[in-house]
Amino acid sequence: MEQIAADIRKALETRSFSGSLKFDCGSDGVIVLADGTASTTDRETDCTLTLSRDNLTSLLKGKLNPMMALATGKLKLSGNPAVAMGLAKLLG
Repeated sequence: MEQIAADIRKALETRSFSGSLKFDCGSDGVIVLADGTASTTDRETDCTLTLSRDNLTSLLKGKLNPMMALATGKLKLSGNPAVAMGLAKLLG
């Protein structure tokens, strides 16, 4: 998870993300995007995306469509969906 967080931190060097968002991968851990960085330290966030580590990797590589993942249950969203929508700017 630390390597994934490091890759996200690199993307945040040239792109911005508003709000706070948590990728919750269960027993594999969490990645929290907040305050202009990504960490593996769990905390409360505006929005939480619950998914497997494999699905997180696919999502970040653009190989998993977030809307299809929601529709098929591969991804669960709780909290403010507007924050999750801002993720597209970071990934794009």
